[in-house]
This record gives sequence, C-alpha cells and structure tokens, in this order.
Amino acid sequence: MSIEDLDLSQFHASGAPPLPSTAVESWLEHDGAQIGYATCGDGPAVILLHGGLGHAGNWGYQVPALIDAGYTAVLIDSRGHGRSTRDNQPYSYHLMASDVLAVMDALKLKQAYFAGWSDGACTALVLASLHPARSAGVFFFACNMDPSGTKEMQPGLVIDRCFSRHRQDYAALSATPEEFDDFVASVSEMMRTQPNYSADDLRAIHVPVEIVLGEYDEFIKPEHAVYLANTVPGATLTILPGVSHFAPLQRPALFNQTLLSFLNRLRAE
Repeated sequence: MSIEDLDLSQFHASGAPPLPSTAVESWLEHDGAQIGYATCGDGPAVILLHGGLGHAGNWGYQVPALIDAGYTAVLIDSRGHGRSTRDNQPYSYHLMASDVLAVMDALKLKQAYFAGWSDGACTALVLASLHPARSAGVFFFACNMDPSGTKEMQPGLVIDRCFSRHRQDYAALSATPEEFDDFVASVSEMMRTQPNYSADDLRAIHVPVEIVLGEYDEFIKPEHAVYLANTVPGATLTILPGVSHFAPLQRPALFNQTLLSFLNRLRAE
C-alpha cells in the first residue's frame, strides 16, 4: 500500500477506508454497555484495539493486509467509542480489557494476538498482564504504561485534523452524538492517571511484546518506550521512521510490514 498521508489531510477529509464487505458485525451486552465488534478473514485471530476517541474503523488500512496474510481481523469499538455505548462507570483500561475478554468469549477465542494503538495498546497489555493465557502476543504501538511516559501536548495541524475527524465520526456513529465534549473529558481523565504500572508490574508480564513508536510521536516520550522494552521480559523495541502517533494512517505500508513481521514471527514459533 503506497499511500502516504503524513499531514492527515486525507484522513481528515474522508477517514480511513471502509471495512471489507465481508466483515460480519455483531453486538454483545457487557457490564452496562453494548459493545460493537466485527470480524473478517480466516486464520488466527488478531484483535485490533483502536486509540482513545477513535473507533474500530480507524484500522481500515490494516484489515486488508491482515486478511491477505491469512489472519482473522477482530475489530472492537471500545465502550463509549464508535457504535459502542457506555454507562456511568468511569473509563478504565481494566474495564475495557474486560470488554475485550467478553468479545473473545462470544467468539469462542481461547487466545488471540493483539495489536493496540495508543489507548488500545494499554488495554491490550493490561489484558495480557491479567490474563496471559488469552494473549499470544501484544503489538504495543504508541502508548505509556505510567503517567510519566507522556509528553505535554503541543497543539498542531495533524492533531487538530485527527481530533476533527474523531468529532465527525462520533456524531455519525455514536448513540449519544451530542455528547462528544463530555466523552472527551471522561476519556481524558482516564488518560491523566492511567495506566500506572510499576516496574515490578511490567516485569511480571510474560507474553511476547513488541514496543513500537513513531519517530515523531506527539504524545509518548521515546525514553519511555525504551524503558518499557527494557523492563517487560523479552520485549523488543521498534522505532518507525518518519511517522508520528498516527503511523497506521500516515504510512500504512510501513506499519503493516512491521505488524506482520511481529505476527508471522510468533506464528512460526
């Protein structure tokens, strides 16, 4: 896939490509929320967990690559995001991890690979730490595991375009389309304090993990990515050149190659 969208002008205008027509969409009720999810492809399951304020459709460039490589893509709208609803419980990565487990149970998946982007990466690693038998490996892209790992946000055109797209998508998909600002405030409160894993917590994670960060990530300190890779047992570190927090949209071919390299290596073991 040769597309490049470094400034997110294409994403801002029209979003990511739609999911394949073969995608099967479903719902389940779990812990006060309706969780929307979709599956497409045939082969080992890869659960794709999107970033905060986004939705599962943001993985539109990754799904065809996974299908072509012989995987089943499982896409989940995190509670309160996309088509999923929420109740009054505060957001937490532990709660969202429990939603993912409920989807796995509904699909009768004893184990799956995980690809997480930003908040989705936190959710995937929290799930792996709590339920290691359910995780065959975590591709951890662009997130922190304690509050010290984040940079002070500097506004810019790319971030503004992404945020604008998220606002438009929320209005189009959500059951509460007028509540975007409240939604942002609630998710931001979670991000401010969570996750908060200690070094000992990280050392207790025993699933394959690849820590991945864009060279120009706007939100995550590069030294934090190094710390995670050095602390989670057996973890590896990959820095994606020329991209930022939005690499799956900016240079899909680069991102997909890195993701598939991780998955294929684990699959061959």
